[in-house]
Amino acid sequence: MKSTIELKNLELNLSLGTYGPDDVVPDVHLLHLKLTIDPKFVFIDTDCMNHVFDYDPLIAEIDRLASDGHYHTQERLMTRITAACAAYEVIEAVEIYLSKRPVLRDSGELGVRLNVKAEELAEVRSLMKG
Repeated sequence: MKSTIELKNLELNLSLGTYGPDDVVPDVHLLHLKLTIDPKFVFIDTDCMNHVFDYDPLIAEIDRLASDGHYHTQERLMTRITAACAAYEVIEAVEIYLSKRPVLRDSGELGVRLNVKAEELAEVRSLMKG
């Protein structure tokens, strides 16, 4: 049994990129987040918040990270989101997809995807502990 929590199309309040006068500046940045967690936090026998993973604090932290300054790259924000996810032991693995639109002539969506497996997330945790 495997379980995931998925967040799709979260519009971030984000200052991102460096653009010239003729460059297309994206109107929106979207976050898609997939968290792998132990099924015991989804397959529950009692309808009680104490038995599930409360993702609201993580979403609040991601919102804070997105809005706390200017980013030159999507990758830096994704790195910080990965660290925020690693702070929760219940999260076993994470997939992050951050995209922006438009890309050219008022069309297109461009994004970067990062898949962090369990052993890699454990590595992030150990780096955070220092």
